Amino acid sequence: MAGHSKFKNIMHRKGAQDKKRSNLFSKLSREITVAAKSGMPDPEMNPRLRLAVNTAKAQSMPKDNIQRAIDKATAADGENYEEVRYEGYGPGGSAIIVEALTDNRNRTATSIRTAFSKNGGNLGQEGSVAHGFERLGLIEYPADAGSEDKVLEAAMEAGAEDIESTADGHTIWTAAEDLHAVADALEKALGSPENVKLAWKPNLTVDMDEKNAATLLKLIDMLDDDDDVQTVWGNYEISDEVMEKLDA
Repeated sequence: MAGHSKFKNIMHRKGAQDKKRSNLFSKLSREITVAAKSGMPDPEMNPRLRLAVNTAKAQSMPKDNIQRAIDKATAADGENYEEVRYEGYGPGGSAIIVEALTDNRNRTATSIRTAFSKNGGNLGQEGSVAHGFERLGLIEYPADAGSEDKVLEAAMEAGAEDIESTADGHTIWTAAEDLHAVADALEKALGSPENVKLAWKPNLTVDMDEKNAATLLKLIDMLDDDDDVQTVWGNYEISDEVMEKLDA
């Protein structure tokens, strides 16, 4: 249960999303509303809602926004969102999974297909790339949550499957069905995590050269800008050297 990972850039460039606070809050609100509708509108009685609320708090989302999102779940005229997954191929042979919450499948599918086609990719059928990923639970803590040994010990006691610690923070993996239980146990030991969600972890990754990386990041940014898109996952790796060239 140790190692180092480039998962931060495999998931997507989180920093780019963090700069768009209103967009981020909109996505968090939608997840809270869907989670509240999936069970009790009480975070203490609804594990998915509790995780959604905790993630929102970790992103400094105001309490009033969180409560409004919960209230939407019980409102008579509230939106009805559907969970949809899209799969496709990006530049350089990369495989991409897009998770969305939408009230209009046709609108969302058109937007995502356009993003792929404009940025060197193509949208495939459901299942076309998912076979190359594992469905796991993901819990992320900042580096100051504790030393690698402390987090490793807490993760093992909580029942996690793997942990990857870097200078950027701690990434903890669990079986999908154990996510809520492990997250609860870790919160008692380490405090509130930065992020808790079900994830798609690639079995193998592909390295991106500068040209393909530039196009791929445009694709991911375009997907992130879509209000319906919740998360973008991929099997790509971009080296620090290539990222430095792209950021120059």
